[in-house]
Amino acid sequence: MFRLLHRKANRWLLLLAAVDMVLLGLSLNLATYLRYLSHPDDLAKFSHHMPERSLAFAAIMLLALVALGHYQSHMRTSWFGVLARQAVGFVLGGLGVLIMYYVLPQAYVGRGVLAIALIMAFALMIGFRAVFMRMVDADAMQRRVLVLGAGQRAEQIHTRMRRHADRVGFHVVGFVPRENEETRISAAYLVTPEMPLYQWILRENVDEIVVGVDDRRGGLPMEDLLECRQNGVDIIDLATFFERESGRVQLSLTDPSWLVFSGGFDATPLRRASKRCSDLVVAALVLLLTWPLMLLVALAIRIESGAGQPILYRQERVGAGGKTFQLIKFRSMRTDAELDGVARWANKDDDRVTRVGRFTRKVRLDELPQLWNVLKGEMSFIGPRPERPQFVLDLGQKIRYYGLRHCLKPGLAGWAQLRYPYGASEADAEEKLKYDLYYVKNHNLLFDMLILFQTVEVVLFGRGAR
Repeated sequence: MFRLLHRKANRWLLLLAAVDMVLLGLSLNLATYLRYLSHPDDLAKFSHHMPERSLAFAAIMLLALVALGHYQSHMRTSWFGVLARQAVGFVLGGLGVLIMYYVLPQAYVGRGVLAIALIMAFALMIGFRAVFMRMVDADAMQRRVLVLGAGQRAEQIHTRMRRHADRVGFHVVGFVPRENEETRISAAYLVTPEMPLYQWILRENVDEIVVGVDDRRGGLPMEDLLECRQNGVDIIDLATFFERESGRVQLSLTDPSWLVFSGGFDATPLRRASKRCSDLVVAALVLLLTWPLMLLVALAIRIESGAGQPILYRQERVGAGGKTFQLIKFRSMRTDAELDGVARWANKDDDRVTRVGRFTRKVRLDELPQLWNVLKGEMSFIGPRPERPQFVLDLGQKIRYYGLRHCLKPGLAGWAQLRYPYGASEADAEEKLKYDLYYVKNHNLLFDMLILFQTVEVVLFGRGAR
């Protein structure tokens, strides 16, 4: 039997996916019945070949959810994140179903039926997942990880991922010390296999080996690792492990060769075109929905500041390739906030912020004029936040790899804004850079959609605003 079926986490996830597929098929059947309940002839017509239609519908929707990682073995996201991921999956799957109807007109069941089925399936699947996560032991959903090494590098798993929230997706089976390496892990966490490493790993049902030795030269049991790899055990380096589990690039573990060979940095013409098209569509849609709010904000600024005072605020920022542009915002500070011309970080309870500005900053309404920057192509909707040239010059000299964030257009919203509170210091800038580099390495259209959905949470609850 495949090793996949021997892993507890994968068995539970296969069960979850199987139940979801049943719920999807059931939703289409119920939607058809509800839609044509008062029209027996239409009900009989659309009930023909219903099992085949339900199977096709469920398969396409499930494939879309799988593509978005909805059934990954480590469920680290919050419930809002789960909802966002499933919503994006339903949008993608719904488009797939429409394409299927175009290719196979015989499978068509009606727009009303499809809408009811999607709403019903979404609710049923979220409800079942809530029950499922309460019934299944959390340990069963974790990957069993063995760390090869017990020195300075391996110790960072303890020091930097000590919180329970940081270890939701995995369980460390132990640390294997290596020769000529100073052991810095407590003896309680050390393991010394009494048999060949690959045999011990198979016996202990280890899912993944994290290579965290201080010096790889001659210090890796390559034959054992190759045996493990052939038996389905994943093997990754420590930097990649941190990147995946924390959603950021750990700068202390990063070197140029890892950045070069670790993948990512998608800058193909297709990706650039898809990102630009999505920017235009989202910016136009948000502008269409929020223009009344923008008029109200402009009126509030005028009433508070009086006639003759500017409503908009233009500030030079650094964009893609290090080129500068004029970023547009609603003015939220006094006109004399930087009368001396010296750039300053915005602080908590900054007395330069106006009363209207305090509100617009909290709910992010002051950012809305940047939609014009997006439409002009100076910014993207999702990307690293643009900084002022003075800060960029200073931070670029002090923080390694800071310039890499400028290989993409800056964004109105971004991954760092979701994962880290407002930054107002060099230390904050370094922490946010870790998330910006993660986005730069891993950005794609689906990731952008997930960030966009989760940004709603930030706006609604004012998290990170200043």
